[in-house]
Amino acid sequence: MIRIQRMNTTERLATLNRIRKLSRLMDTAIRIPVIGYRIGLDPIIGLIPGGGDLIATAFSAYLIFLATRFGLPRRVLGWMIFNVGLEAIVGSVPLVGDLFDAFYKSNLRNLALLEKHLQQTEPDLTEDDPLDLASARVGVDTDIAVVPSGVAS
Repeated sequence: MIRIQRMNTTERLATLNRIRKLSRLMDTAIRIPVIGYRIGLDPIIGLIPGGGDLIATAFSAYLIFLATRFGLPRRVLGWMIFNVGLEAIVGSVPLVGDLFDAFYKSNLRNLALLEKHLQQTEPDLTEDDPLDLASARVGVDTDIAVVPSGVAS
């Protein structure tokens, strides 16, 4: 278990909401007209030759850093690193990797892992969170659906 940085409930919710906002910015910020599919800045940044994937991976690593403040077990942290690593490796393949980035959405997957961990370990935080620690849900096939902010599930 990673050492927990002491934060009060307000700080914990603020950090969680920062992770939520940044994860959505990277993975679902832009709705593609007509088809309605959402992509984020991650696949767009990945199009920058030479460093786009590195920038996107560094941003995802920052989100993992923020998540470690919640004292994640090594198993959950390992899955988060795997998600980002897979997206970084496959994402480095020109064009095909950018398409993978648009569909895999590692940051939302990591948000779902964090929220699941918090639901199990911090039920008191669930009561204080207007989204009941369920802003991201992982389906059976690991697709992630995002509940619009302000809507409780």
